[in-house]
Amino acid sequence: MIKKLSEFDVGETGVVRSVAGEGVIRRRLFDMGVTPGAEVYLRKRAPLGDPVEITLRGYELTLRKAEADCVMTEVNK
Repeated sequence: MIKKLSEFDVGETGVVRSVAGEGVIRRRLFDMGVTPGAEVYLRKRAPLGDPVEITLRGYELTLRKAEADCVMTEVNK
């Protein structure tokens, strides 16, 4: 099942399939290692839903909801 990273539930894992967005946001995500094929795990979500903390490539990364909206993933069952 394909869904945005911002739609993940805490504890859910998936594989990045594509990164949308324009210019600076897309470049920033790529620079942080959010690239197609990378496995992600949603560790935490702030009380109001923004930001989210993920584990990616062996490190923890915090993303704003707008950034997480740009990441399309395939959810692992």
